[in-house]
Amino acid sequence: MSNNVSDAFLKLVKIMDELREQCPWDRKQTIQTLRPMTIEETYELADAITDESWKDIKEELGDMLLHILFYTKIGTEQQQFTLQEVIEGISNKLIVRRPHIYGDVKVENEDDVKRNWEQIKLKEGKASVFSGVPTSLPAVVKAARIQEKAKQVGFEWENKEDVWKKVEEEVGELHEAVASGNQQHIEEEFGDVLFSLVNYARFLQLDAEGALERTNKKFISRFLRMEEAAKQEGKNLADMSLEEMDDIWNKIKKQKT
Repeated sequence: MSNNVSDAFLKLVKIMDELREQCPWDRKQTIQTLRPMTIEETYELADAITDESWKDIKEELGDMLLHILFYTKIGTEQQQFTLQEVIEGISNKLIVRRPHIYGDVKVENEDDVKRNWEQIKLKEGKASVFSGVPTSLPAVVKAARIQEKAKQVGFEWENKEDVWKKVEEEVGELHEAVASGNQQHIEEEFGDVLFSLVNYARFLQLDAEGALERTNKKFISRFLRMEEAAKQEGKNLADMSLEEMDDIWNKIKKQKT
């Protein structure tokens, strides 16, 4: 790390110390009051990444760094841990979990690296390969993480063709559930379809959450343009027929989005 980077980091640490001591708002914060703000900042960073807005990514990373220092400051006040311990902790973890760099373990590819991680985590006392999956993760993200974890111990499909067959099988079971009229069974089978689609996305090397979010943004963009197009015709969407809205929608789809 260059002196400039070190100086900039220490300046931020000093500012955090000063704010905690002198600012009424900063003094009042606890780990519980910071939690929802941290979640919001995380989603703002995720939005910036989805949009590939490097300017916003830089800004949001700064906000995240501030939050890390804030929690660390509170942890130090509570005599739980220090900034040095946080930094040394992650440094040691990186070294221990990459024996192919800092030891004599040989790996062929990233899958070998991930398998090593899971073996090391289990040796560290993790009860299960799923121990590192946060309970509060969004469901689509959690599904992908669960599948990745299962893969590391060999519980995995051999190819994407077999995964797609599973998708079709689950869709068939959903149709049967819908025909039965049993709402609980319908929900269960619908969940299975989503889970298998996330798995298929993984085999296509796609981020299912990211892909869905881009589709959300695309839909919103097209819908807003449809509202504007209707307004220019002196109409309100609520007063238009589905056929009229479809006509505008299809014209918008043909345009670049």
